[in-house]
Amino acid sequence: MLFSKRLIPTNGLIVFLFLLGISLCAQDSSIPKSSPIQSEKSPKINRDSTINNLQQMIDTLLESGKTTKALYKLILLTEEYGHRANYAKSYETAWKALSIADSSDNEVVRSHIHRRIGAMYSFSKRKEEAIKHLRISLDIMKKLVEQKKMKPYHLVNSYYTFCYTYRGLNEPKIAKKYLDSCYLFNSPKQDQVKLSYLKFEESYVLREEKKYDEAIKVLQEIEPWFKENTPSYLVLVYAYWGLIHEQLNQPEKAISYYQKAIAISEKYQSHMDFKSYIHEKLAENYKAVEDYESGFNELIRAKQLNGQFFDGRSERNVSLLEIKNDYVIEKQHQKEVIRQQRLEKLEQQDKILLLQRIILAASLIFAVIISFVYVKYIRSKHKAEKILMEKTKALEMEKANELLETKNKELAASTLQLVEKDEFLKKLKTELKGENGNVKVSEINRVLKSISVGNANNWEEFKLRFTDVNKNFYEKLNSAYPNLSQTDQKICALIKLNLSSKDMARLLGISTKSVHTTRHRLRKKMGLERSDNLEELIASL
Repeated sequence: MLFSKRLIPTNGLIVFLFLLGISLCAQDSSIPKSSPIQSEKSPKINRDSTINNLQQMIDTLLESGKTTKALYKLILLTEEYGHRANYAKSYETAWKALSIADSSDNEVVRSHIHRRIGAMYSFSKRKEEAIKHLRISLDIMKKLVEQKKMKPYHLVNSYYTFCYTYRGLNEPKIAKKYLDSCYLFNSPKQDQVKLSYLKFEESYVLREEKKYDEAIKVLQEIEPWFKENTPSYLVLVYAYWGLIHEQLNQPEKAISYYQKAIAISEKYQSHMDFKSYIHEKLAENYKAVEDYESGFNELIRAKQLNGQFFDGRSERNVSLLEIKNDYVIEKQHQKEVIRQQRLEKLEQQDKILLLQRIILAASLIFAVIISFVYVKYIRSKHKAEKILMEKTKALEMEKANELLETKNKELAASTLQLVEKDEFLKKLKTELKGENGNVKVSEINRVLKSISVGNANNWEEFKLRFTDVNKNFYEKLNSAYPNLSQTDQKICALIKLNLSSKDMARLLGISTKSVHTTRHRLRKKMGLERSDNLEELIASL
């Protein structure tokens, strides 16, 4: 910023250099206005009236319980104070809005307020506080987008605020990153941020990349739109345009655009805080064209504006420190009240939880006792039923065995009767053949023919009655010993009835010796050893 060494009047030079050495901390308040757009035909804005109307609306809305609408009006009031560079009131209003918003559930409004506070912190170069609040605002919006409560294009405002904040902090690389995010999420249909505002930020990035021709081309493109829609924003447009010409070493053109910017600021009473920066830049360019008197006058104006808007001792800004302290005290009080309420609620919940646990434990113990008694009863009942079933089964088996034994005895008796009948018939047949009486031979032959030994018929009758009493006997016998003959099966059935060899011989019409021979052959077929008991084996079938 120092002038090149030239001879100028000594007294003027000392004063001029003194003023030039002052650090001018003006920050561009580059937030697009939310208040109604003013046209070139009605440039004069009664801001006092606007502020009074907004305050009345806010009071009315708060009294009627319309908190959300009141908060949006508070944001407008914050911006209105900001454009007048009344930062004390702007901060005060913003913190008041945040205090109200923290007690509501409107996350969108909280995001807007944090974004506004972050922007205000950036005016005074308080980067950490600025980025902190901007990050809170962006995180809230991202969360709402993830929850499908907001659309992705609603993120554009947050990214845009980051963009112009980093521009004000003179960090073009980071500003460009957020500008890219704006272009990525911006939707022309939704028009979250007008394209001309994004183009303006793009001209800044191009200028910092030393692409001056491209930057000027972008400014020429957006100038008509701002003239038509938001002429007050031309303060920034012309100031940055002048800065490009300054960097191109074209001081005359730079002075022309800086003067345009100051004229717009005075005409619309807009971006008053930014005027000190413009006057400073005018002083530098007047120095470049060796117009030291004009340069000196611009430095005087810049110093006055800096003292008015940024000096902590000024009437406008003296309460800035008090504002945050009041807010912090109020927040601490609210946190303490909330903490106390939470403690009381937790204590009550602990008591309820303890009572629930006692009831649950008692219920579980009662349920266990009931279950134990019930299980024990069921087990004893099943045990009694099992014993009864076993006794019943044993009794039925005993009856069945007795019945089987009785039937077998009857069968044996019947068999013996059949044997005796056959013996009787044989004896009768023998006697008839041996008699020499008066009986006619033809009669004798007729009787003899009618009398026959019914071994075959007797055996079939025996088999039917035996099978009826000893069910499945032949099936088991054939399954175990499939190679037994019909005679072998007969012997097995008679052994099952415990008949003696003699009785077997009489029933089968063979000799006792033949019975023994048949039994011996039967043991071989069944593969029995000498020590094996044939009667026990057959009885088990």
